[in-house]
This record gives sequence, C-alpha cells and structure tokens, in this order.
Amino acid sequence: MSKTFTLDGKTIPFTEGQTIIQAAQAADVYIPHLCYHPEFKPHGSCKLCTVKVNGRQTASCTMQAAEGMTVESDIEELNAERRALTQMLFVEGNHFCPSCEKSGDCQLQATAYQLGMMTTHYDHFFPNRPLDATHQEFLLDFNRCILCSLCVRASRDVDGKNVFALAGRGIKTHLMVNARSGKLADTDFTNDDKAAHVCPVGVILPKRCGFKVPIGQRTFDRQPISAYVDTRLPAKDH
Repeated sequence: MSKTFTLDGKTIPFTEGQTIIQAAQAADVYIPHLCYHPEFKPHGSCKLCTVKVNGRQTASCTMQAAEGMTVESDIEELNAERRALTQMLFVEGNHFCPSCEKSGDCQLQATAYQLGMMTTHYDHFFPNRPLDATHQEFLLDFNRCILCSLCVRASRDVDGKNVFALAGRGIKTHLMVNARSGKLADTDFTNDDKAAHVCPVGVILPKRCGFKVPIGQRTFDRQPISAYVDTRLPAKDH
C-alpha cells in the first residue's frame, strides 16, 4: 500500500524519497513554481512553491513527503505571498507582455494570471541589460531573466558545457555567458542543448521564428497554467 499525505484536503500517494511537489505532480495537482524542473536537482530559489506542512512553511520542491503530513498550498495566505513574489519578479526585470515573443508561453505571465495578479504594485527598476544577438541561432534578452538558474543547471548538469552562470550578489545578481567576450557566439551552445529549451520566460529565444504561433493560440492562451501541472510542455510549440 502506498504511503499518503493530504494536500488541501486531497489524499496524495507518494513513494519513498519523493518531494511534495513531485508527488503532487504525479497526482495531477498543481503547485505554483518557476525554478523547479523535474529533471534537475531542486534549487529552491523562487519560493513560489512554498507550502505549509503541519502549519509551518517550507519549499515543496525540497521537502520530502512523509506519511500523514498535512499540506496546505491553495490558500489565500500563501497565494498572497506568491503574488507579491511574482510582482517583484516583474518589476526587477523588463517584462512587457504585449510586445514579448514569449507571451502566451511564458510561465511568469501565466503564473501571474493564475494568482490573480492585477498590477505590479511596486516601482519598476527598469534595468539596462543589453541584448546579445551574436549567436546564429539564438537571441538572449537578459532584461527578462528571473534568475531561476534553469539554463545554468541544464547546461552544467545535462549538456556538460557550463555555457551560463549567475554572477554578482544580492540585487546585482545577473545571468552571464561563460565566454571571455561574454557573447553567446563564442560558446558551443546549440539548438540540441537542453539549456536552449528550459527558459520559463523570454530570455533565450530562437531566431527567425518569431510569432510562429499567433498570440491567442499559445499554450497558456488555451488553458491556464494549472491545467498542465508539468510546465515543461510549452516548449513544444516553438
């Protein structure tokens, strides 16, 4: 017999070693997240997947499931905190959804809709982060980076290339390319790399296929992000 815990009143089976979010996804239950990816070691940086376990907050991507635990996720206390975190991500970068190629396939945008975010609330930082269009196949728009480190982990742990890295500390933390020039063209990055297809926002964009799928017909235009559970799905459209 499988071990179980309860999540928002629903019984969730799990196997030994599974985290809360892994068990939830296996049961088709959505927990908001941005930096979590089922193929990589949990990072725990975005904090959107925070849940309450027996009354105490913890990241569901790092907390292992245990028999009989009581987990709360879809409650207003946590959703309010998630909205605030999402608002901060919007103002710390330059996210202009109506003009963004990733609109409709963007997990940040879709999460904001899911959480009922109506305004960014905070003052925008408007950072000045130059684009990198040197690569033949890809454009990098650093203005949209949310520091999820998915491309860093994919390039390091799957591709074995270490093309990307996070540099700086605190508010000055930023994504960088591991090349003497700092340019993507001076790396061995290719379309076959896992890192080319994991960005949840619009930082890593393939060239010459912009708006191939019309706005209004994209992944999260068709259904809300909670309908997918495993948010690796949007990459299939591009």
